[in-house]
Amino acid sequence: MNNIHPEAKIGKNVVVEPFATIHKDVVVGDGTWVGANAVLMNGTRIGKNCKIYPGAVIAGEPQDLKFNGEFSTAEIGDNTTIREFVTVNRGTAASGKLRTVVGSNTLVMSYVHIAHDCCVGSNVILAGYTGLAGELEVGDWAIIGGGALAHQFVHIGEHAMISGGAKIGKDVPPYVLAGHEPLAYGGVNVIGLRRRGYTAEQVEKIHDIYRILYQSKLNVTQACEEIDKLPAGAERDVILNFIRGSKRGIIRANVSGAAEVEL
Repeated sequence: MNNIHPEAKIGKNVVVEPFATIHKDVVVGDGTWVGANAVLMNGTRIGKNCKIYPGAVIAGEPQDLKFNGEFSTAEIGDNTTIREFVTVNRGTAASGKLRTVVGSNTLVMSYVHIAHDCCVGSNVILAGYTGLAGELEVGDWAIIGGGALAHQFVHIGEHAMISGGAKIGKDVPPYVLAGHEPLAYGGVNVIGLRRRGYTAEQVEKIHDIYRILYQSKLNVTQACEEIDKLPAGAERDVILNFIRGSKRGIIRANVSGAAEVEL
């Protein structure tokens, strides 16, 4: 037996297993599977062909004292998998967004917490027990290892890969590996970029940028000025825009001097 509110909007070919609960203001896209004991609360928006595993709770009220009962949502993109006991809180008015978003084709492993107003991109992997504090942004194709904890307002760039157990208190730029304690730059995510179709030339251009940023002994402002002199390109612009837009500051170079991190 399951508990589905008669006004919930359930798409075609949706399977809802016994003892799942779906509240009134919920939308579930075609082809989605909802496991036993999952709870989809008011404000849940689930895309097509998703899998919501047992014990997951989507659109729980934000764990934020500024939340005052305002309408907000938690939105899950198409083809995304939410594993056991994941919690995704909905948004708040304080951020002005009123929505928490998880993109398409993303894998959220068991016991992950995604707090209010987060924006998690598409093709992301969040390994088990990862905790994302509120108003945090994770770029497309990023991978965060198990048990990592990310501070409120942190920005993690696209194609970044962060080691398990990391304490993420600074922004992590695009295309990099990050590890160590405290969290530090550990090289370019070469294997990930190759798997996603980046050419050797593109990867080398990214290397050139991070050599200036992390190995030239320039401060961040000076390094950006030097990077700006490099030939224009999509990757250069993505990195520069990320760094210049950082509010918490970016992770630093690894003080031990190691070129790469073990992930």
